[in-house]
Amino acid sequence: MQSLLVPTAASAPVAAPRARRNLPMRLSVRASATAAAAPRRETDPKKRVVITGMGLVSVFGNDVDAYYDRLLAGESGIGPIDRFDASKFPTRFAGQIRGFSSEGYIDGKNDRRLDDCLRYCIVSGKKALEAAGIAHGSKPMEKIDKTRAGVLVGTGMGGLTVFSDGVQNLIEKGYRKITPFFIPYAITNMGSALLGMDIGFMGPNYSISTACATSNYCFYAAANHIRRGEADIMIAGGTEAAIIPIGVGGFVACRALSQRNDDPKTASRPWDKDRDGFVMGEGAGVLVMESLEHAIKRDAPIIAEYLGGAVNCDAYHMTDPRSDGLGVSSCIKQSLEDAGVAPEEVNYINAHATSTLAGDLAEVNAIKQVFKDPSGIKINATKSMIGHCLGAAGGLEAIATVKAITTGWVHPSINQFNPEEAVEFDTVPNVKKQHEVNVGGYQFQGTLIPPKQDFFLPLIFLCIAMQASQILLDLEVTILS
Repeated sequence: MQSLLVPTAASAPVAAPRARRNLPMRLSVRASATAAAAPRRETDPKKRVVITGMGLVSVFGNDVDAYYDRLLAGESGIGPIDRFDASKFPTRFAGQIRGFSSEGYIDGKNDRRLDDCLRYCIVSGKKALEAAGIAHGSKPMEKIDKTRAGVLVGTGMGGLTVFSDGVQNLIEKGYRKITPFFIPYAITNMGSALLGMDIGFMGPNYSISTACATSNYCFYAAANHIRRGEADIMIAGGTEAAIIPIGVGGFVACRALSQRNDDPKTASRPWDKDRDGFVMGEGAGVLVMESLEHAIKRDAPIIAEYLGGAVNCDAYHMTDPRSDGLGVSSCIKQSLEDAGVAPEEVNYINAHATSTLAGDLAEVNAIKQVFKDPSGIKINATKSMIGHCLGAAGGLEAIATVKAITTGWVHPSINQFNPEEAVEFDTVPNVKKQHEVNVGGYQFQGTLIPPKQDFFLPLIFLCIAMQASQILLDLEVTILS
């Protein structure tokens, strides 16, 4: 166990209740001159943003603990596509969700109408609220000021099945056969809208669609609503359901997908010399974020704290990242400064790591520009097991990061057969490792425990670097603590 930091003028403690049993007290940071010299962190409990609940829909099911257990086991969720006939596609596999049930979360009539993108959003959002102790219809939920509670769940592709079916009906049967739900269920903000209407949240409600960085942008924007005093609590994250013919076909046309049809479970292999493209995934990952003051008042189960973030654009190319990683490295530096974290404090990174030829190394180059000594930093790739879930990727990987922080175990990057020498970092190849995280990033992830009397929180810090077109983002960065 590392020693706790001594309080400094830059991080003066504020009044807080005694630590509760459900707080992760195990984590701490190494006392050092470097840590003491870190930029100033937010101390106002009205502006400090904490995570109190997590919910997901994934290829490994809808339970957060079960999801992380299977990641720790190094299990691949990739397999042949059987949702449609993919026999004529050059890529015939994906991280397809099977056996999904919304029972207890969506009524049967609406469930039959909804695009999977919307179903995943509603289920993960309600499960996150349950974890936060404010389940829909419960007495604690009745005490929430709904006018100061919002929803910000984005998607990269929107209701793609509804859109595809509508176009097909138009071509084959005429406009009269287009469902009246075609437009509402295809647009990207409908997941947030339906969830907000269902639970009665009347605060900020919209979506952000920025390809693979969607979830991260939503976390960043949701936290800023809380910091500016516009909301007490936000549901934020991403959802995606694009494993349909037009979705797979579109990415095939971009030449972005792996074609390792003979062995799909090993197809997603970030940082491996033989990688040949990413593997499509789907699902949703959602966090409940609220002000520290609000969470304390309702005795919420605080899991982690959001420290800060930054967004930028590398203004380079529609799909290719800058080889020097400048857009990402500058965004990391900005977000570290905003979060009050020194680069030397970071010892864990959950990388974007899509298994693309250019993206994987460009991301590593960016990381090296900020974190000069790779020897103490572990990086891993969630996508090696669940595929690239596009707009939901950030949400699902944020949850994996928080679980790494609270359990002290980082999941492996599987399919590490012939690693790139240039990576240099410990990629946790093929087998999980025990690791007490200090500070790190989700798509940079990690943890930091600030001195605050006897009330300690793991911290989360977010950073996103976007490419100009926001189409095939291969360099997105987020830091969680």
